[in-house]
Amino acid sequence: MRFVRASVAAVGLAILGVLLTGVGSAQQPRAGQEEKQNMALVGYNDLQARSAYQPIIKRHGNRFIAYVGHHGGTALNPITGQQEPNGTSIIDVTNPKQPKYLAHIPGEAGQGEAGGAQMVRVCEGSQLPRADKSKIYLLRTAGNTGHEIFDVTNPEKPTRLTVVVSGLRGTHKNWWECDTGIAYLVSGAPGWRVDRMTQIYDLGDPAKPVFIRDFGLAGQQPGGQGPPLSGLHGAMSTGPNGNRVYFGYGTSAGGIVQVVDRDKLLNGPKEPTNENLLYPQIGRLDLPPNVGAHTVFPVLRMEIPEFGRMQDAGVRDFLVITNESTANECREARQMVWFADITAESRPFGVSNWTVPESSGGFCARGGRFGTHSSNENFTLIYYKKVMFFAHFNAGVRAVDIRNPFSPKEIGYYIPAITDKTDKRCVTIDGKERCKIAIQTNNVEVDDRGFIYIVDRANTGMHILELAGEARKVADLP
Repeated sequence: MRFVRASVAAVGLAILGVLLTGVGSAQQPRAGQEEKQNMALVGYNDLQARSAYQPIIKRHGNRFIAYVGHHGGTALNPITGQQEPNGTSIIDVTNPKQPKYLAHIPGEAGQGEAGGAQMVRVCEGSQLPRADKSKIYLLRTAGNTGHEIFDVTNPEKPTRLTVVVSGLRGTHKNWWECDTGIAYLVSGAPGWRVDRMTQIYDLGDPAKPVFIRDFGLAGQQPGGQGPPLSGLHGAMSTGPNGNRVYFGYGTSAGGIVQVVDRDKLLNGPKEPTNENLLYPQIGRLDLPPNVGAHTVFPVLRMEIPEFGRMQDAGVRDFLVITNESTANECREARQMVWFADITAESRPFGVSNWTVPESSGGFCARGGRFGTHSSNENFTLIYYKKVMFFAHFNAGVRAVDIRNPFSPKEIGYYIPAITDKTDKRCVTIDGKERCKIAIQTNNVEVDDRGFIYIVDRANTGMHILELAGEARKVADLP
């Protein structure tokens, strides 16, 4: 989606408390019992029982392909017959009732975030300014040490094209503008005082990456002074039309949201001094100590029905800030979703929040994490400004009506059934380990047809869903 230049706010916010049984075969989760309201299961794939992070779904001609990044670990790939380090799964979801697992690209050895290839973005050469127009390109992390690009034109036989950068101390949630080729890579560049900052590259020709600059909060650069503050978690850009980049720092604590002028970021002075790092910054929002900023999603030019007859301020801009739960069995502060009104650039403020009531499912006793992790990131007009989806670990995925950001309302949910693939999650109490098998819905995304995809951190796989019942009316679906 292209954005119109919006009045985007800045500065110090006072937040109100506000499979495979065979290659290409259909699968169904086998054990346990799903829980649902106004959402329905369409299709399923076990993702070879790999711990999953980021899914994205792209249309290539008449095909819809899902690409899923994985945390570190090792599992059997039935296609090759080999044990492979977790990397990237490629699934044909053209028929969402029968997703077909096409290929697994092995990742880096190691467990959790130290291995695998968590993050994945995909652009077609026909979109990129200087690429081979016949190709499809996949950008992914290489464990915690680098970023690399694959040619996935033939999704059954991906091949590595180039290494963008290596020798890093950290990676995470990248963003790639397909129309310009600009990529915002979460990296731990040597010398920087945090393990996650931003390296910006021009990947308009993916075969020939061009470095543009390093970027982060003032004080995080080599030689910076004072506390380095939280490392970057990820960025979202509205591209040249919107001319904004939103950076989220921190996960479950020490959160900071930075609103940046994209043109100044790309074309301004690049030496990482305090002055130059502050130059493109329009505003910065420091969150309370126990609030992070895993995902920052702009919802711009919202018409507020309640304000329709008012003379002024009936159209407003918002930022949806999703925290990440990081501890099992509620051994942390509640992590939730925060809505910030960012219409006035000098006076942004919190207007609401949203969470799943713990008592609605006894979630603290279920095992694993309970709380938000991420939101959908596709700006498809099917849902934009109407419905957002939030991954909520053992509370599954939640559909939320955001048409009035001052009062977001849950309209549906889906908690997958535990299967024989679902892994345990443990806590230590009085020196003794206690483990429970628990669903851990980690990330969620939607496609341009309106299907919803959730993937599980505890190896349960990928569920393809659709809205049902009254929830469909909120999205104007038939």
